[in-house]
Amino acid sequence: MKQIEQIYFNDFGMAFYWLEQNTVMLDKIQLVFKETGFYFTIDELKSFVKLIEDSCRKNTCKHCEMKNHCAKFLLKTPISQIDLAVSMKELDGIKDLVQGTLFKVSLQEYVYGVGMN
Repeated sequence: MKQIEQIYFNDFGMAFYWLEQNTVMLDKIQLVFKETGFYFTIDELKSFVKLIEDSCRKNTCKHCEMKNHCAKFLLKTPISQIDLAVSMKELDGIKDLVQGTLFKVSLQEYVYGVGMN
């Protein structure tokens, strides 16, 4: 029996809605990556993507001799008490996962909402 409704996935993780009694629970989205799970609202996902973009901008790898091969740096999350230690490759995977999820959710809202005639 299917207990989730997949939204988006990549090589790094996946995003899905939980099903409860055959009803899709649309209020929150489960993100699973790097042995970690977050259960976020859409607003929290939007906040997370901004934090990810801030981390990408603050990255000083352009001028570093290691060029993205350093071990880890901290990525802030919408949960103020939790930061993640990630590499640049992991950051790219998380960024794609969150942005892809938000895109698919927005597309579904349009197609099955205002886009219906």
